[in-house]
This record gives sequence, structure tokens and C-alpha cells, in this order.
Amino acid sequence: MNNKFKLVSFLILCFPMIMVAQQSLYQKDNFVKDSDTLRYRIMLPENFSDNKAYPLVFFLHGAGERGNDNESQLIHGSDLFASEENRENYPAIIIFPQCSKDSYWSNASVDRSDNGVKLKFHTDKAPTKAMALAMDLLREYISKPYVNKQQVYVVGLSMGGMGTFEILSRMPDTFAAAIPICGGGSTELVKKYVNTPIWVFHGAQDNVVNPNHSLEMVKALLAEGGSPRFTLYDNANHNSWDRAFHEPDFLSWLFSHKLTENKD
Repeated sequence: MNNKFKLVSFLILCFPMIMVAQQSLYQKDNFVKDSDTLRYRIMLPENFSDNKAYPLVFFLHGAGERGNDNESQLIHGSDLFASEENRENYPAIIIFPQCSKDSYWSNASVDRSDNGVKLKFHTDKAPTKAMALAMDLLREYISKPYVNKQQVYVVGLSMGGMGTFEILSRMPDTFAAAIPICGGGSTELVKKYVNTPIWVFHGAQDNVVNPNHSLEMVKALLAEGGSPRFTLYDNANHNSWDRAFHEPDFLSWLFSHKLTENKD
């Protein structure tokens, strides 16, 4: 067995253990309101002190990670924030809520009867139960003295990308920046958050969520005078988040933004 093969074998064996170690940094918790429960995982910065104020990242997972195990939502993205380098460079509170199987982050009609997902976004309906609970959870943390209210961010992929656009419209003065990945939303509502820095990602070959959904959102933001950043991967399918998370300035771009003092 040559040394190169030994190294590859070692990395393959170690990767699952590294993932488990990183995900163990996220503590399990439940948010309860009335008779409803939202499960979530939270990672605090190293050497956390409640006498300091930290940025907060709210991460919305995709439809495949829905459930009630309070684990599946960490499959994509959690290791990005939990790496030793990123925890040192970007100390922040990271929250991964989990949407239940019977709900959806975005209030949308979803048709999976054919190839790809057919979506119709509703502009005049109340938030889903999952989204309402997620917003209440976020408000609870924002009210805490150790959260920097000028540095609250939302990131989401697929169903969570749709949820990212939706939570922007429902809490438009909350977020310093947002990153929706392979999502979509109501183009009518972008005027509510047009001044929020947004970096949109999608794969041109996405056969699950049509990339035109992201294109239409970018077009709508531009029409309202916004300046969204847009990355379309020519050879990526639905899991464009893998490419997005490896962008060298993904986190530096996100954390570089702060709300102006005149925003609540």
C-alpha cells in the first residue's frame, strides 16, 4: 500500500469522526410556544461570555432534513461554521432550527408530482407554523443582551433558500445580510427588503428547484433598485450549496455587513 493510498484511506476514515465532533458543538434545545415545539441546535462561540455581544446566524435547512430528531438539520452547513478556523475568525452564535415533516419554511404551494418542484408563493397568507415558530425563536434570541442586533444574518438552502426570502419579507429590518441558496420566493415582496445585502446562489442545471426562481428574484431586486450579488454555477445541479460553502469569501462577505444604527 503506497503512502498516497494510506493518506486517502485515513482521511476517508477520519471524515465521519470529524463531522460528529463538529456537530457535537451544537447543543440541542427546544423552543416551546403554547402547545407547539420547534427543535433547534445552537453553537455558541468559544469562550462565550454573556457580557459580550456576538453576531447571530440563523440557518434554514432544506426539505430533506425536516423531522423531529433535532439532528438532520445539521447535515449541510453546520461544519462550515464549526471549523476551528472559522470559529476563531468569526465568533458567532449559530442557530439551526428544524422544520417538522408536516410543515414548510415558506408559505408556498409545492407540487412534486412531476420532475422538479412546481412552486407558487403566496404573498397574502400568514406564515406556516414552522416559520412562525422560527421567527419567535429568533426574536427571543435577538432580545438577549449577548446578541449584536446589528449583525443578525440568515442563510438557507433549497426549502431554506425559500424560507430565507420569506423571513426577509416578514422581518425586513432584522437582517444585516442574507444568503439564499437554490431557493426562490415572491417577487412582489422584494421591495420590503431591497436594501438588505443579498448573495444569491443557484446551479444552472438544477432539476429540483428551477434556477429561474433565483433569476426572477434577482431581476425583481434589481428592478426595485437593489444590488444583489448573484452566483450561477454553470455545471451545478441542486446541491449548489457545496460550491457555495467553498467560496473563499462566503463568510467574510456575510460578516462584513452590519445594520445601520437607524434600523431596529
